[in-house]
Amino acid sequence: RPGSTASLLRTFIGVFLRPLSGWISAADLVSFAGDLGIDPAPARTGVGRLKQKGLLLPEREEQIGYRLNPAALGMLERGDRRIFEMREMTDADAWCLVSFSIPESARSVRHQLRRRLQWIGAGVVSPALWICPGHLQDEVQQILDELDARRWATLFQTSAPAPAGPLVDAAAQWWDLEALRAEHLAFQASLATLPPEPFAAYVQLIDRWRVLPYTDPGLPPSMLPTDWPGRRSFDEFARRSARLSAPAWAHVRARIS
Repeated sequence: RPGSTASLLRTFIGVFLRPLSGWISAADLVSFAGDLGIDPAPARTGVGRLKQKGLLLPEREEQIGYRLNPAALGMLERGDRRIFEMREMTDADAWCLVSFSIPESARSVRHQLRRRLQWIGAGVVSPALWICPGHLQDEVQQILDELDARRWATLFQTSAPAPAGPLVDAAAQWWDLEALRAEHLAFQASLATLPPEPFAAYVQLIDRWRVLPYTDPGLPPSMLPTDWPGRRSFDEFARRSARLSAPAWAHVRARIS
């Protein structure tokens, strides 16, 4: 949930820890959490939860601290590409279709697969046929492998869906575009409440934005309403991120050094 203690800490760690050699003292981490409006006690609790989830590994150098789990690097690098390089499809781009038939004995796997496909921005053509941009096929493969569900799924690449009616109507059936529109508008409205301090503003900006590039598949204009707010959201994020990045990093490096 954006804005929660766990989400803000996760965003801070994802943005700053890799360039800082992957390690940070416990005291500095709690201090930076304070800059984000998180009191020490909930900050320590949040750090403990991220440690339990495997994002952080306890490691003592000159003092008690945490190292970013190397196993999380791939996830964070994929996140960087989604967050800072949001892709928008054109009519010429390929699509990936995911067809699966999972037995009732693996019902929990079926539930997890649907949830994770939705999380990466896939649409529902039918309960067992999902569609997503072609450039996400590797992510689909990884999800299937992690769930041990590859044997039950077949992937197809196609150049152009051909529904019975207009593409824009099909898209509105396959994706919940009204809910996605509301998310974009809520993000845009939230920009007025960013704090004045560049560090806190930068972390909160990314924290509020980072879910949208996953849930929004970046559909081509031919599949979207003419007043679609997605481009404005990304432009606002990119503009503010470019302005806040340098002073936010100056704040972090001054504390760490």
